[in-house]
Amino acid sequence: MNPRGLLVLLGAIWSAAVLAYPDHSHGRIINPSAPDLLWEKYGLNKSAEFKYFHEPGRDDTLGHYDTRFFTTPVPDAERSRTLTDMIRAYLDFFNENGLETWIAHGTLLGWWWNGKIMPWDWDIDTQVPDTTLLHLADHYNQTIVRYTPKASDEQSSYLLDINPWARQRERGMGLNIIDARWIDMRTGLYIDITGLSNLDPEQPDMWGCKNNHKYEMTDIYPLRKTTFEGVAAKVPFHYDSVLVEEYSNKALTSTQFHNHTWNADIEEWVVDKPVVVQEDDGRQYE
Repeated sequence: MNPRGLLVLLGAIWSAAVLAYPDHSHGRIINPSAPDLLWEKYGLNKSAEFKYFHEPGRDDTLGHYDTRFFTTPVPDAERSRTLTDMIRAYLDFFNENGLETWIAHGTLLGWWWNGKIMPWDWDIDTQVPDTTLLHLADHYNQTIVRYTPKASDEQSSYLLDINPWARQRERGMGLNIIDARWIDMRTGLYIDITGLSNLDPEQPDMWGCKNNHKYEMTDIYPLRKTTFEGVAAKVPFHYDSVLVEEYSNKALTSTQFHNHTWNADIEEWVVDKPVVVQEDDGRQYE
């Protein structure tokens, strides 16, 4: 056999071996000859996915800060004010630039109760269609937005940071289920932004995010106009069924949660007063 024929034979054997054995470290078959638009256009190798956003810890406190801007956890009252300013600035920015977004998950639940952030929440969740997500990546990535609350002279700065792996619309290795963040550059607190995509061409009306939340498009669209924390916002059309699917009916009826009780008279979640147990001092009383 001539040298050229031998090389062709060896190449065929090698290709067959690659296709026959999956790369178990990534749970997928890696075919070097297959076209990879992410690699060709953006230099992202799907078999070498790395986590983009990092948090200083994994518990309920440290898991809700961006490592790059975190110094120390903020007190509860300050955290609430910071999150409120963040979502107002976020919604204003998206409205002013004609960018489609809506509130989601626990933030949507807070809107259902009284149009506000739940007082125990650590972060805020929003969603965008994948078309908006890629538009953000192309035109607004790394934008720093300055915002001054109406009741304050102190200006805040927010970083709109788009995860480079947002362009990979499959879950991949599960390291980058958050597609973008709106980050308070003073504290590191953030808004999680996730995109919805059609992941199955055979089900064009079923869309989902990379964290396996799935929605019928008729549950999302047409979006309803509303207000959240006093600012114009949008919510899914069938917001009630979306919330029940994610949290069950109890989330819409239970009036006690996370050491808070719902006060219908003032339409607020009020912190429960701790029960004071007095110790027996041994004296007798009539």
